[in-house]
Amino acid sequence: MATIPWLVDVLRGAGVQVVTHGDWLNRMRPGSFNPIGVLWHHTAATSSATNPHPALNICINGRSDLPGPLCQALVDYHGVFHVISAGRCNHAGTARASGPIPAGDGNTMLIGWEIDYNGVNQQMTAAQYNASVAATAAVLKQLGKDASYARGHRETSTTGKIDPSFIDLNVMRSDVAAKMAGGGTAWSAIVDNSTAGRFNASANWGVSTYSAQRYGADYRYADPVAASDAAWYKFNVPATASYRVEAWWPAVSGYNASTPYIIATTTGNQTVYVDQRVNGGQWRNLGTFALPAGDANRVAVSRWSGSAGYVIADAVRLTRV
Repeated sequence: MATIPWLVDVLRGAGVQVVTHGDWLNRMRPGSFNPIGVLWHHTAATSSATNPHPALNICINGRSDLPGPLCQALVDYHGVFHVISAGRCNHAGTARASGPIPAGDGNTMLIGWEIDYNGVNQQMTAAQYNASVAATAAVLKQLGKDASYARGHRETSTTGKIDPSFIDLNVMRSDVAAKMAGGGTAWSAIVDNSTAGRFNASANWGVSTYSAQRYGADYRYADPVAASDAAWYKFNVPATASYRVEAWWPAVSGYNASTPYIIATTTGNQTVYVDQRVNGGQWRNLGTFALPAGDANRVAVSRWSGSAGYVIADAVRLTRV
């Protein structure tokens, strides 16, 4: 039985943020696996910024009526790919012919993304869509296939599946084709305060779950002082170019009115001040800056503020423009 041990490297090479879970290289169902395409699903679970992957455990371990793993990767609310298998998974069942995909055993022929949204009164997020397009393009290139080999479960299902809801699959294939041709979504990456190996702060920074506006499970906070004691976000910037820098923080009336964000640009550090009492629970644009290529600390939240109230370090996003 074939496996795809290259999956994580291919995804990361495409700029997709990846988290692996357990023994993903050997977690798989028995049977044949010779993939020729990629199949999109939705999980039917309701995800959110604070609960970004509610279906992850089920996708890994399965259900009482269907043993796991149930996909090669789950795509969470923030567009992070959670890779759980390099082999055959129970995600496609018996497939009917769709485009270049013939009728047959869908679990043999197709690599599956479970995109974590409910598909009834919730659409996939832009981050989920963009990451899924980038991942699909990269995997199809690896397989030597074109964008027509990207399908939705509702196109191959023999039992009336509706997933993935709320997207035009022909537009999806056009976006995948554009990405494969070198266009499409710009490089983008997110570092949260809990991103392993990408966030660094001293012990003076506490951990809080107080505000539901947080990005991810928690965020960091510290009293303002007359010293930087910065919390740093590390990014692997692919090329020296212009990047939009955005920050996410939970807003609370007692938080800091003048929190300094430091951006390490090609010409030195630049500082942007934000009012963390307002405009929380969303991405806020700090500006566009020239950043050097390489894997290094690029953005920081400093404690050196003249205002009262906690300074907050939650999440930062870079996007090439």
